[in-house]
Amino acid sequence: MEKREISLDESIKNIVGKFIDYSAEKEIVVVSHFDTDGITSAAIMAKTLKRLDKRFSVKIVKSLSPEIINKLPKDKIILFLDLASGSLSHIQEANLEKVFIIDHHELPIESETLADEIEMINPQLNGKEKISSAGLVYLFCKEIDSSNIDLAKLAVLGMIGDLMDKEIENLDNGNLLSEADITKRSGLMIYPATRPLNRALEYCSQPYIPGVTGNSEGAIELLRESGIEPINKRYKNLIELTEEEMKKLVTGIMLRNPKAHRDITGDIFLIKFFNKMEDARELSARVNACSRLGQSDIALRFCMEISNAKKEAEEIHAKYKQHIISGLQFASEAEKISGKGFVILNAEQNIKDTVIGTIASILSNSLSYDEGTVIIALAHYEDKIKVSARSVGNTGRNVRKVLDSVVREIGGEVGGHEFAAGCNISIEHEKRFIDLIKKNFEVELIKV
Repeated sequence: MEKREISLDESIKNIVGKFIDYSAEKEIVVVSHFDTDGITSAAIMAKTLKRLDKRFSVKIVKSLSPEIINKLPKDKIILFLDLASGSLSHIQEANLEKVFIIDHHELPIESETLADEIEMINPQLNGKEKISSAGLVYLFCKEIDSSNIDLAKLAVLGMIGDLMDKEIENLDNGNLLSEADITKRSGLMIYPATRPLNRALEYCSQPYIPGVTGNSEGAIELLRESGIEPINKRYKNLIELTEEEMKKLVTGIMLRNPKAHRDITGDIFLIKFFNKMEDARELSARVNACSRLGQSDIALRFCMEISNAKKEAEEIHAKYKQHIISGLQFASEAEKISGKGFVILNAEQNIKDTVIGTIASILSNSLSYDEGTVIIALAHYEDKIKVSARSVGNTGRNVRKVLDSVVREIGGEVGGHEFAAGCNISIEHEKRFIDLIKKNFEVELIKV
């Protein structure tokens, strides 16, 4: 990929001009990823294109396979959101007439130049600024028309969904929070901050709290130890706690999970959604839950604040939380493949493929593994395997490169970041994949 000596802002401005020109007479096909960042990206773009009175359709996908790319119409503008950076060769081979990519994922090492038919916005080309795809799409759509600032709250949800909440205040020259009309408070990073604490603690998975996560009695016991009792049979929510109660609760969590100090306190973002102030993390989690359980259409309608999607999204989120709890239960009891610097959890059919990434993330934040350990979790679906890899403490091996080196030998698609990545492989290559992962770490050990 040849280096472009221009800023991200300049790149956005330049590509917006080209997009407006090319889309004057052409229909647009929006293809976006199915996680929170991808769904909010699609919602921002859909609202913008509707306001421009453009002809467009939206397709939400779990991953971008060559088969999906080859089925896309050749004569329409294809707009990829929150994906495609790792699929440039397949896109070029598909002979699509014009392609726009707005993405933030790492680019293939072997890429040198972009084909003439591809226009890309990706911070990896502009100094690797930390920003999610929803943030990029928001800046893109705001450049199209400054009145699109009302979509800023969706950018915040996308940033939070991709664990980039610490970067929110830097986005858009520090203007994003004011544009999104969001209230920011400091406190415990347990969501939802607007719901009774016993329920929030029971379903809290980041940080994982031993004896409390997935345990209603354990959650109540923690509150009792912290001197927090129910009032009229109802527990306070997080933002109703006194400073003293907050300190005691933090202490109680730390005693159960000393590793939680990394992310136990921070900024809570309250956002107006469906005319009610909500915890942005809870909203982000609802969007994610809908897509992970195969209801991306509801996730998209929820982001666009279509009234009948609100109740549906809440019900789906409740089911998703149960999947997380049962997945953690299986992970705690399952036999694992362990070696120097890695742990492999092969859940097969016992954890949904759309939940396995969340389970891997929770395990990487638990007390069970040393910093730098790579957690690799596998889940079967159809004739494929979803693989999610996480590095404990966000240190050590580049897990995306580890997966990439293995998948090059057996085939599949890889995506993600340095310390959180994933891939999809054929189920027939399961044993070979595990053997290659073990070999990869053994070779690294010899190098050291």
